[in-house]
Amino acid sequence: METGLKGKRVLVTGGSGGIGSACARAFAAEGAHVVVHFHQGRDRAETLAAELRTASVVGADLTQEAEVERMFEESGALDVCAAVAGAWPPEDLPVWDLPLERWRATLDANLTATFLTARGFLRQLAGDGSLILVGSTAGIVGEAGHADYAAAKSAILGGLLLSLKNEVVRKNPLARVNAVAPGWTESPMTRGLVSEEQVLRISRTMALRKVAQPEDVAAQVVVLASPVLSGHITGQVVTVAGGMEGRVVHDT
Repeated sequence: METGLKGKRVLVTGGSGGIGSACARAFAAEGAHVVVHFHQGRDRAETLAAELRTASVVGADLTQEAEVERMFEESGALDVCAAVAGAWPPEDLPVWDLPLERWRATLDANLTATFLTARGFLRQLAGDGSLILVGSTAGIVGEAGHADYAAAKSAILGGLLLSLKNEVVRKNPLARVNAVAPGWTESPMTRGLVSEEQVLRISRTMALRKVAQPEDVAAQVVVLASPVLSGHITGQVVTVAGGMEGRVVHDT
């Protein structure tokens, strides 16, 4: 099916990671030119760009305002931005043990980075573009031991998304902002946490007893970016989590 993304210029932040690289491949498959962002994974980003052929790379620390501004200068005029980059701190720490330093670092890596990315994209937007934010089910149902991450993702999926979808139409009446909220997904961030035994445990609150592949998330990002498939969709969150609920669905 035609998506209307052929010839569009798309920035994917976190493009050297699992979900980011899947998004880059999915956009390239639709005929888009992809700008693959990386922070520390230059080699992976350059390998991916070479694979896609119609792609370029740009490096930036998305928590630093000047670097984000330079990233957009180097990226050229963009039609679509998928703000995938984020970081999940693996150590389980309840709030009473959570250092302020980690709290601030987690909010910077997720919420501040997304804000700066969104601001940079919208400042240069001239046409009926599309911005897709990437949150997490942690921002919907919370995540014990990771209140910092859950709070950052909740802010992205709530106040930031809903404000941006009303502001973006000041730039262009057909511009749109949406979000995806992945649940458990196989990626470098969850490596070692999704063995067969662990999947049985974590899927007790899921109708589909499996974790997502990065391509599952990327497919929804492409759908939301498409002016053909989602031209009248804005301010929405698509949850990619196998029917996850806040209660136990399966006994074992």
